[in-house]
Amino acid sequence: MTAKKSGSRLEAEIERCRSECQWDKIPELVRQLSAKLISNDDLGELLLGECKLQTYLKENPIKQGASPRGPRPKLVEVRKHLTAALDRGNLKPDYLQEASLLMAKLCYAEGEYKEALGHYSRVSLEDLQLGGAPVYRLSMIAEAYATKGLCLEKVPAASPSLSNRNIGSPSSNRSAAEREQDIITCYEKSGDIALLYLQEAEKALSVGIQNRSPKPGPTAQDQELGYFLETGLQRAHVIHFKNGNLTHGVGRFREILRAVETRTTQNLRMTIARQLAEILLRGMCEQSYWSPLEDPPSVSPLDDPTRQGHTHSRSYTLSRRPRVYSGDNLFCPQENTEEALLLLLISESMANRDAVLSRIPEHNNDRIISLQSASVVYDLLTIALGRRGQYEMLSECLERAMKFAFEEFHLWYQLALSLMAAGKSARAVKVLKECIRLKPDDPTIPLLAAKLCIGPLHWLDEGECFAKMVIDMGEKAAEFRAKGYLAAGLVYSLKATDASLRSTQEEYQRKALGAFQRAQSLSPTDHLAAFYLALQLAVSRQIPEALGYVRQALQLQGDDIHSLHLLALLLSAQKHYHDALNIIEMALSEYPENFNLLYTKVKLEAMCRGPEEALLTCKHMLQIWKSFYNLTNPSDSGRGSSLLDRAIADRRQLNAMTLPDFSDPETVSGSSSSRSGSEPVSPTSPPTLSSLSSPSSPVFIFQPPPFPPQRPPSFLSAPPPARAPPQRTLSFLGSLSPPPSPRPPPPPTKPRTQSCSGRAALRQLSCSSSVHATSIAASRVEQALSEVASSLQSSAPKQGPLHPWMTLAQIWLHAAEVYIGMSKPAEATACTQEAANLFPTSHNVLYMRGQIAELRGNMDEAKRWYEEALSINPTHVKTMQRLGLILHQLQRYSLSEKVLRDAVQVNSTAHDVWNSLGEVLQAQGNAAAATECFLTALELEASSPILPFTIIPRAL
Repeated sequence: MTAKKSGSRLEAEIERCRSECQWDKIPELVRQLSAKLISNDDLGELLLGECKLQTYLKENPIKQGASPRGPRPKLVEVRKHLTAALDRGNLKPDYLQEASLLMAKLCYAEGEYKEALGHYSRVSLEDLQLGGAPVYRLSMIAEAYATKGLCLEKVPAASPSLSNRNIGSPSSNRSAAEREQDIITCYEKSGDIALLYLQEAEKALSVGIQNRSPKPGPTAQDQELGYFLETGLQRAHVIHFKNGNLTHGVGRFREILRAVETRTTQNLRMTIARQLAEILLRGMCEQSYWSPLEDPPSVSPLDDPTRQGHTHSRSYTLSRRPRVYSGDNLFCPQENTEEALLLLLISESMANRDAVLSRIPEHNNDRIISLQSASVVYDLLTIALGRRGQYEMLSECLERAMKFAFEEFHLWYQLALSLMAAGKSARAVKVLKECIRLKPDDPTIPLLAAKLCIGPLHWLDEGECFAKMVIDMGEKAAEFRAKGYLAAGLVYSLKATDASLRSTQEEYQRKALGAFQRAQSLSPTDHLAAFYLALQLAVSRQIPEALGYVRQALQLQGDDIHSLHLLALLLSAQKHYHDALNIIEMALSEYPENFNLLYTKVKLEAMCRGPEEALLTCKHMLQIWKSFYNLTNPSDSGRGSSLLDRAIADRRQLNAMTLPDFSDPETVSGSSSSRSGSEPVSPTSPPTLSSLSSPSSPVFIFQPPPFPPQRPPSFLSAPPPARAPPQRTLSFLGSLSPPPSPRPPPPPTKPRTQSCSGRAALRQLSCSSSVHATSIAASRVEQALSEVASSLQSSAPKQGPLHPWMTLAQIWLHAAEVYIGMSKPAEATACTQEAANLFPTSHNVLYMRGQIAELRGNMDEAKRWYEEALSINPTHVKTMQRLGLILHQLQRYSLSEKVLRDAVQVNSTAHDVWNSLGEVLQAQGNAAAATECFLTALELEASSPILPFTIIPRAL
């Protein structure tokens, strides 16, 4: 009895070591087994043969696609042990089957594939029972199926050794499709049994540790998959994809991922999840997608149509299958992007968890593999999130990768690009500086940094430094050297606009012209170089030269929106208003939703066709705004709470923001390029009220978002975001980076009744004023504007992006200006009130109220409005000019002269300011100075466009 108990314990220990792959303990256990004489030597031969074979394969792993041929000294010993165990025939049936399986495995290791198939044929794999089998035997069966599949792939189809197979009907003339299905079945069975084995092995290992020690034991070591188990898990879907059968390949991926995870399969699951995500992103659309819980379609557009009749269908059942995740509250994706994003986020979490951070030489290879694996995941995340425009989420993911991105340029560069796209321009510049350090000879990196400094940040000194980096590269920069001069010219042009002294302005204008000319000479086929050279000449009032270069730019890029706009402004500067209007209408036929062009059209129509046509264009702009930015309902404000539609809340109140103005150049001088509103104005100082009052670029304010928002998946309850216009309106910006999207502001704190009263006043005034209208067309336009205002429900802004509300306010102010030109203060007041509901402290709104007060003859009220506007924006030239005229009428000549001279210092090309200054000097009796001012005004007026040239954005 004692011997039986001892033998049972010894056999249990042997079984445990075989299950846990502890082959170094097997020889000692075999010696104890032989010493106790509880069994014959055949079992010992089997165990020693298995031990030596597994040890050999561990020390000499088989490489994918090849296996060693011919006998090896250690394998000769393995064959002796297994042959001895098989020839004597004293083993139990189960052990005899194990010996045959090991012999077949040995034959494969030696390259004897036909002999291996013969052993599998004699064993009859189909008859091996999985129920009640020890854990180690599950591993042997799984490896047997994988080895059989490998042998079938390597043995020619006409080989006689294939005639006695057990899978399917035995026939030597089986078709290639049936043989291929047998191979796939072997691999799928191997994978399923391998998952079952790993689950049972982990379960047995945890139970054994708990039984051996009452205290919490050490963490169990991970099992190693080995070549055969890994082949069984990965080979089936490879064959499916190779044959063009994506449906079954995706199904096989999902089966493996649904199985209960073990520590051993974690790396494999991450690889499979990444591969499946790549297929979902690149090879599947929403129409061909099916839920993971549904059966795949019998006919799918994903599959190769030439192999529709040869698709594989599962024709086997297993007595035991691996456990899968199940339950009532499990999340199930409903579309391909959703499933791909879920898989990639899981893979990213695993990659971060298993990241190798050690820099010691021994871990160098592991660190490289870990980094490569994570980089692939982040590249796929960039594709998935970039399609949805979710750059904020992408930047957060890439920030988590920074812990193992030391000296890795790719991840740093990806982070910089994601920050740029997410609108985090200041942080993007800092990351780009690190990219420049890692790759100092790449000219595109400082160009990207210069683009941000010139554009949303308005860091002109930093932008100049980055531009000089590219220029200093010389021939290394190649074709990008011209872009470096272009960036430098933009910096000098913006500095000239910002400068308060005329001498400084002229100096920077000369530098800008020189830089643009150098860029144009280096790249004569670049339409941007010719365009910016023409724009700078236009700002310097060299109209004929500017016309020559803008025509050259249009010859290079005939549909460039900004070149067409500049051409129209140059024609208006030469007083060819009808030709300019024709150019604007031609440009609008290509870009019908561009608000910059529409603003210019309003001015030109008021000049050429009368104010009624201009009011019709204002109505058209309101309709375009409503169709683009359907933000009148709180649910449509773009504030989705879902994973794919998150937005960032802007904590600033709207009444602390001011509305930009592009009707005169000095307001553009604050920032002639786009400014996100969420970035600081300088690297060290946060935005203040005065900095927020400076205007942004028309690229940001007047042009709708460059990235069309994607429709959220059906499982997400977020409302659809606002529709964006075609991306072509920003084509001149190039492909370096899109401008950032603004942060949505909170709702205003002003009472709703103010908006309602303004709207009601507009309707009432429109109806009452139609009786006194100068024409039937005017009354019809007034009624149309009233109807549009009513359809907008309320102009009070809800939560959402900021720039749509700025655009709406600009439309109302343009309509108010047209009404002022028609001498209709009531209607102008109603339009101004609609803009005031959006931005009550905007200097433009206050300036317009002063204009209305002047129209009514109330000079004191007008003076008060102008003074309030200047308290917000002290450099608003139009307000300074009107205030100077009022002071002149009040006979306060000295103060009027001072205000007008300050206005001339801000903008020396404003002809109306020079004219007003001449009137003041004439009233003071200074005839000589007044004559000089009048002559200057005449000279400037002869080259003055309908709108300032600086309305055209200057950005790289």
